[in-house]
Amino acid sequence: MITPADEALLRRAIAIAATAVTLGDAPYGSLLADPAGKILAEAHNTVVRDDDITAHPELKLARWAARELDAETASRTTMYTSCQPCGMCTGAIARSGLVRVVYALATDQLIALNPGSDWPVVPHEGPALFEEARVPIERHYRP
Repeated sequence: MITPADEALLRRAIAIAATAVTLGDAPYGSLLADPAGKILAEAHNTVVRDDDITAHPELKLARWAARELDAETASRTTMYTSCQPCGMCTGAIARSGLVRVVYALATDQLIALNPGSDWPVVPHEGPALFEEARVPIERHYRP
């Protein structure tokens, strides 16, 4: 359930996105907050500026959380973001130890506002070569 405190922090994420635009960056902003609402870190999208397709604010903050927060703190920290995280960012968030994300715009809402902004589907093929592929995995996890 989204609370008034959550809404205030979402407004800050939206403000970060607005500032990103004034800097020539894409309009996406995110932040991490502890249970009391104290902002721990903020980021905005710098894909164009950094010439880095992974420079999404959610990914930057997931990396920050994994480096800077212990597991207990990460599990009590919430990410607030102006738009629903993409698949790449969602994976990083899950691995970072963060357990809650609150977003303002859903992906389908973003696409409605910016037609053609959805991601193309890339076909995946496999699995294949199980006997060969398992060797390095087993060596790593069962020395």
